[in-house]
Amino acid sequence: MILKFLGTGTSTGVPILTCTCTVCKSPDPHDQRTRPSILLEYDGRVVVIDTTPDLRAQALREGLTRLDAVVFTHAHADHILGLDDTRVFYFRQQVPISIYADERCLATIRRTFAYIFDGNYPYGGVGKLDPHLINGPFDLWGLRVTPVPVLHGNLPILGYRFRDVAYITDVSEIPETSFSLLEGLDILILDALRHKPHPTHLSLEQALAIVERLKPRRALFTHVAHELGHEATNARLPAHVRLAYDGLKLEL
Repeated sequence: MILKFLGTGTSTGVPILTCTCTVCKSPDPHDQRTRPSILLEYDGRVVVIDTTPDLRAQALREGLTRLDAVVFTHAHADHILGLDDTRVFYFRQQVPISIYADERCLATIRRTFAYIFDGNYPYGGVGKLDPHLINGPFDLWGLRVTPVPVLHGNLPILGYRFRDVAYITDVSEIPETSFSLLEGLDILILDALRHKPHPTHLSLEQALAIVERLKPRRALFTHVAHELGHEATNARLPAHVRLAYDGLKLEL
């Protein structure tokens, strides 16, 4: 299995429009972060977690020519608004794109993209989606995916575990009942927004505390804001913890 980071930035992306801070003006390509998403490639299948507004640019950058399914963490704009761009994969493959989400997220997607689901869009060029409701662990062509309930402020959302990897973005708190789902990880991918506390995201220090508790072999931080420069932040992190970056590729 190959895991690629399509995007590792916060909801505004980095650089942020109008900002002239050191990170936003950085020449280091690792400081250029699109909205957060990962891609899994295995057994001839391609699965994406979340479809950000940057999906088209991310897919072009990675040379993506196939997409079989999308798994959603939640329905905020920076995680769903690229869904329309999945239609080109439907046109190429002639198979509806499977999407997986919990009840709240799926309802928002149906409302936001009503023209896809209504079946009466008169202008053509509409893709087809095959929605699946997540209510427990599920299989994607032999890959067992376990949802991990977490909190994004007061909003219940989902992280995911597959094999010995967990992807948990947009999280401010992991309930005690979910920690048991995250034991024995090889790789933990976790939200780490900035140093200053935030009501809906983990700070860098809070994320490090979770890493210390779970003790994965390796941890990679995502959903990173412009307060954290890539090189300077990594220099202060433990050796097994790093900021992820757009285009980072892992062979699992």
